[in-house]
Amino acid sequence: MKTDSATILTLSLERLDPNQHGQLKYASAFVSEFIDDIRLEDGTLTIAHHDPDGGAKIAAGVEKLIERFSKGDFGFKEHILFEHRGSMPYRGDIIAELVETKTIKILEPGLFIFREPFSSLLRFFDDTFVQRIADAFGAKEESYPAVIHLSTLDKTNHFTSFPEHLHFLNHLRDDLDVIESFSDSVRQAGGWKEEAPLDLNRTMPKPRFAMNPSTCYHCYEGLQGETLEGDGIVATAVAKCHRYESKNHADFGRLLDFSMREIIFVGKPEFVRENRMKAVEHLKQLAQEWEIDCLIENANDPFFTNDFQVKASFQRNQEMKYEMRFTIPYLNKSIACSSVNFHSTAFGTAFDIKLGKRPATTGCVGFGLERWVFAFLAQFGLREEGWPAAFREQYAAWQQKSR
Repeated sequence: MKTDSATILTLSLERLDPNQHGQLKYASAFVSEFIDDIRLEDGTLTIAHHDPDGGAKIAAGVEKLIERFSKGDFGFKEHILFEHRGSMPYRGDIIAELVETKTIKILEPGLFIFREPFSSLLRFFDDTFVQRIADAFGAKEESYPAVIHLSTLDKTNHFTSFPEHLHFLNHLRDDLDVIESFSDSVRQAGGWKEEAPLDLNRTMPKPRFAMNPSTCYHCYEGLQGETLEGDGIVATAVAKCHRYESKNHADFGRLLDFSMREIIFVGKPEFVRENRMKAVEHLKQLAQEWEIDCLIENANDPFFTNDFQVKASFQRNQEMKYEMRFTIPYLNKSIACSSVNFHSTAFGTAFDIKLGKRPATTGCVGFGLERWVFAFLAQFGLREEGWPAAFREQYAAWQQKSR
């Protein structure tokens, strides 16, 4: 079926476990650059596209993903650790209100400028996570670059687990002719044009860096080759992270560029496990204190590659990842705002971080700062008088101290 501007492709997902439908929708956005929109409803995936070949390749790609996500009989372990029901007095379209009040400026899907009060709430949440949680662990503050070595991403297996997220970083070659030719071509064209041809092989070297997709990777890179003492260390940092997610950037809270505060544990297995579960207790306390409608549940990363089922099932069965999910009332769905992760010795081995003669165990708790603000406002609105009393008092005290 065709509309005025796009062809519509409809695929039934009856062969796929309903628990996998969201993962399939997410992954399908990467099947083709000709996809304009993807919608999931009642077990049917609807794709709007402008593929000049009619969409046969898109259909084949989605079928390949269905086969990937349905392969084997692994089962997905479900475990809700905590559930808290809040009043959620605000039920409006918070994104529309934020745009209307010019609190946010959408540059393109997933790329925003944040203004007051959103920008202050970002800092308030971050300061609270440091003072209420990171400081309780004695975490030492670190500061990381926004870019990361590709060799570091290779050690974390990012290329083989989440290749779709990569944002490569590059520059013009150290060649006077190349630099001047590029500048001249832009000048002659009357400015930069998106459709302008750019011979990457001639003008740019092979990239050595990517935009950082996760805060904790730099921590492990910084500890490479070290032998730790005692039970282990706790570090914390906030960093700008970048993940390309194609048409999924149109989804609520799925940003191209976002801020991630992490508390990172590196040490003995019991040290990491105990601190990880203490972090869960801190999250529970904040949820109750701030009257947030949320749950904390067993989860898995959105692995993209052929071994998705094996990796995801192992992660769930070992309860290596918990997510704190906030309800978004006007969408009748939830989004993950924090995750609490256990990596075993994967990163300790990859980066040669040791305690004695054994590889260190690692884990982390992450806070997506923009998501916390978006989700909080989705439940309570922009008007401060609608916010929970404890939150209002803490925010006012923080504002006074920050002046």
